[in-house]
Amino acid sequence: MAQSARDIAVVILAAGQGTRMKSARAKVLHELCGRPMLGHVLSEAEALAPSRLLVVVGCDADEVRAAFVGRADFVLQAEQKGTGHAVQEAQPKLEDHEGDVLVLYGDTPLLRCETLLELRDFKARTGAALAMLTSPEPLPGRVVRDATGAVSKIVEVTDATPEELEIQEGNTGVYLFDARLLREGLASLDDHNAQGERYLTDLVGFAVEGGHRVEALTLLDSEECLGVNTRAELAEAARVLRRRTALRLMQGGVTLVDPESSYIDVDVEIGADTLIEPGCIIKGASVIGRGVHLKPHCTIESSRLDDDVVVGPSAHLRPGTHLMQGVRVGNYVEIKNSVLGPFVKADHLSYIGDADVGEGSSFGCGSITVNYDGISKHRTKVGRGVFIGCNANLIAPVSLGDGSFVAAGSTVTKDASADSLVVARARQREIEGWAARRRASKKSD
Repeated sequence: MAQSARDIAVVILAAGQGTRMKSARAKVLHELCGRPMLGHVLSEAEALAPSRLLVVVGCDADEVRAAFVGRADFVLQAEQKGTGHAVQEAQPKLEDHEGDVLVLYGDTPLLRCETLLELRDFKARTGAALAMLTSPEPLPGRVVRDATGAVSKIVEVTDATPEELEIQEGNTGVYLFDARLLREGLASLDDHNAQGERYLTDLVGFAVEGGHRVEALTLLDSEECLGVNTRAELAEAARVLRRRTALRLMQGGVTLVDPESSYIDVDVEIGADTLIEPGCIIKGASVIGRGVHLKPHCTIESSRLDDDVVVGPSAHLRPGTHLMQGVRVGNYVEIKNSVLGPFVKADHLSYIGDADVGEGSSFGCGSITVNYDGISKHRTKVGRGVFIGCNANLIAPVSLGDGSFVAAGSTVTKDASADSLVVARARQREIEGWAARRRASKKSD
């Protein structure tokens, strides 16, 4: 008889050293489309609303804890003696838990919450004491079935017979246990195998031998169980996540001219009728409104773009940028930590940093806010309807009043009043005959 879905606890194993990454940083902290790898797993686990969320840490434990403080309860596995040993270290925090226990991995970031919910429903529907996810493709653990097709055990390739190595069904390592079965199985584990480790996979055989029902749910999309152990696998996982993000955005009404050349982090929000041309990179928690046009090869980092903004080509918006409705930013413009009011224009070759710019103002080619004095950053305040001519330097802190004009080539060091014309450049001099005399002196040499 099917049982109803029960209270669930989640244990995420994230203690491994990740030596094949060849990195001084913990493997699970390597970023993947805007989040640390473990962050993807945590987000999917949190979506299950578990009563307990445990993360087993080992290498670089302090750094991992600091990165995810407040999101989980951390358990230290001081010595890495296998997956079974890792769950044994977490078991004291599960002693009074009577529901289900889901085991996940910090280096398997592509599993979807929808799949985990399906596994939970599958376990309830079949009345299994242990439900596991398997892959239609071979993995380091092979799923051994008996003559009736029922799961009998999991065997690691290092311990497999030649016949077992021919098995195509792979073990993802994702298990949903009855809490009581998990407690009994963990107490039975030993390290009598080629690696001298305690395998969590041995609990499958333990359950079968004890007469408990074991059921396997096979993934339709084997990409979900991709484990990241190398830089190449990290890049492959990023490719999958970018494709998912692009599909989600296009389904929401965003036009991606070439999805494969658009690099968009998973937490980016983009409104309908926005057009993104090839080569754009959108990072962090950027929020882009409706009807925005990103021309080729723009980089957007943790910025906000309101409706009907036009950016690029080849513009760079750094963190803290907010472009209000109708702003137009053109070729090779860089903006950082600035707010540009509605319908501001900066069409080419400008730098706007640490500035507050009023509605309808315009920056000419090569105009710059000089925000850094070598020690501190300072803000520039530009009023409404201000015109800033080409190659003007605004030396912050400085304020330009509404409707003021800055003459091309000016270096502005003092505040300007409303409706004024600011001319701050050296008087032009002409020395007659200087060039001819110079050429003549060079010939005599």
